[in-house]
Amino acid sequence: MFRDRRDAAEQLAHRLAPLRQQRPLVLAIPRGGVPMGRLIADALEGELDVVLVRKLGAPGQPEYAIGAVGEEERVRLEPAAAHYDERQIASEIEAQQARLADRRRRYTPVRAPIDPAGRVVVVVDDGSATGATMAMALETLKHRHPARLIAALGAAPPETVARLEALADEVICLEAPASFGAVGRFFADFGQVSDDEVVRLLGTEHG
Repeated sequence: MFRDRRDAAEQLAHRLAPLRQQRPLVLAIPRGGVPMGRLIADALEGELDVVLVRKLGAPGQPEYAIGAVGEEERVRLEPAAAHYDERQIASEIEAQQARLADRRRRYTPVRAPIDPAGRVVVVVDDGSATGATMAMALETLKHRHPARLIAALGAAPPETVARLEALADEVICLEAPASFGAVGRFFADFGQVSDDEVVRLLGTEHG
């Protein structure tokens, strides 16, 4: 178990230390991945930004991921989505895309997202149960031609790690037990990260 997100981020930064000379672009998945991304970017002397993706929750079961959406209206549905009403799924897609647009306006109000083309890119999250959001992040970024694409997570089940390995050049996952449960069980302190904290860590306030 990690003490908190900082503990997990320090361990990931140690594993990623060989990248320090390459000034990697660290892209954190909000909101839990952002405190980790800040620490990793600083340790690697890289840049920090966010990659915006949102889980699509099943109708009536918002915690159960049936897909994910990314910017540029990207949508990825899991096989389980076939069991739900198409109109409800369309409504969920619209709602989550609106959330993404709102987050982009709030998180990076005075600049465009940092271009990953030709960069070593590290995508960071505290963990992933199904891999839906991380997979969407990786797919979105592959279309923007990074030189190398690395996924870095605190915890994920083995099948999720295997899924992500098909999308990234490398996956670094600190904990991948067969009996997984939820991401939060791997952190003694797994407190919520606020939008205000994300903006502060990104250093993108109006100024």
